Amino acid sequence: MKKIIVVVVIVLAVAAIVGFTVVRAQSGYTKVITGKAVRKDLVSTVSGTGQIKPKTYVNLGATAFGRLTHLYVKEGDKVTKGEEVASIENVQQGANVEGQKASIAAAETDIAADIAAEKTQEANVEHAKADLEQKKLDYDRAKGLFDAQVMSKQDYDAKKAAYDLAVATVSQSNAALAQAKAQTQSGRGHLNTQQATLRANIDLLGKTVAVAPFDGIVTNLPVREGETVVEGIQNAQGSTLMTLADMSVITAEVKVDETDIVNVALGQTADVTVDALPGKVFKGHVTEVGDQALLRSTGVATSQSTSGQEEAKDFKVVITLDNPSDELRPGLSTTAKIETARKNDVIAIPIQALAMRAPDVPGAKPDAAPDPTQKQVQGVFVLADEKGKLRAHFVPVTTGITGTTDIEVTSGVKPGDEIVTGTFHVLRDLKNNALVKRDTTPVAPPKDSESSGS
Repeated sequence: MKKIIVVVVIVLAVAAIVGFTVVRAQSGYTKVITGKAVRKDLVSTVSGTGQIKPKTYVNLGATAFGRLTHLYVKEGDKVTKGEEVASIENVQQGANVEGQKASIAAAETDIAADIAAEKTQEANVEHAKADLEQKKLDYDRAKGLFDAQVMSKQDYDAKKAAYDLAVATVSQSNAALAQAKAQTQSGRGHLNTQQATLRANIDLLGKTVAVAPFDGIVTNLPVREGETVVEGIQNAQGSTLMTLADMSVITAEVKVDETDIVNVALGQTADVTVDALPGKVFKGHVTEVGDQALLRSTGVATSQSTSGQEEAKDFKVVITLDNPSDELRPGLSTTAKIETARKNDVIAIPIQALAMRAPDVPGAKPDAAPDPTQKQVQGVFVLADEKGKLRAHFVPVTTGITGTTDIEVTSGVKPGDEIVTGTFHVLRDLKNNALVKRDTTPVAPPKDSESSGS
């Protein structure tokens, strides 16, 4: 028993000595996670979320008041330009058209009669002129005979009276012809009025039939056959028959944070993913960048908001898909990654390696406290082996584009330099020229998240 106790005491003593030696050896050192500056290709992206929208869509509204008699389509149907998609009761409009056609037929008959009367009057004028010519010859002959005292005064007066009557008859016939022409012109005017009224009635009849303005798909159908629809009231119940979307040109309308919008420009390429179609990526390009900031909480433009509170803002960005799929539907949730910059073969470091410190002062002692009055700059901690001791030196750097996990460094470090990348708490308090040791503790893999169905 005593031997066992002695062995245990010896083991504990050895363990204590080893532990003390390790602690003493590690005292004054900071454990850090390290990485290296490497050359690689970097792509800078900006993300935004939103929904799929067709470039062209229309709310097809009712253009007549009445009961919806026929719906020829259902939601999801494809339609072609000019196709009849719905009809409203049109008994009154149809009767007006038929009545107006009958009135026009009667007016055309009246005009035909007026033209015939006009022709009759033209004949009467010609007859009166011929008779006048004959009566003038008789009168001129009688006047010569009367002047030669060969004809009696009675016969001369009779010839003169006949001539005067012929002159009056010509004037009367001309007046009747002018009246007949005026009657015909009046009839034509009435006919034009009737035809204009017919066109108006045909237009009203046509408004009882809804047709597709372009090739597209029915994306919303809020009414049913038998319901009464109304015209001219936007967004009122019964005023919209259906929504048609032209799915030949599809866009992703997303919102981009105000801090990122300055990097977004027209023509930039983008990868668009849709929540409902996992694993599929649609290529596109930016075709619109909004000028108005939108409040994130309401989506209202800041210029239209009456709230004086400061809150997060987004900007609308429209991305036109290069090769849209028939599987896409308006309103599907989407995420877009817009490529704002790309550089090949640049020096890159992990983003988390960046820290803000005062630059190194020549002649300063290692682990010296920083001067609070000195302006801080952006930099990284570069490891250097100094006589068997590893120190972290703060080196100011200038940066370029930012990738998903890495950032370009244009000056300050070179490829192969070993730098401190973590942890965050260590980097926050790490001092210039501090003694460090590489942390070789394996990083535990993330736990698998449980599925929502379990």
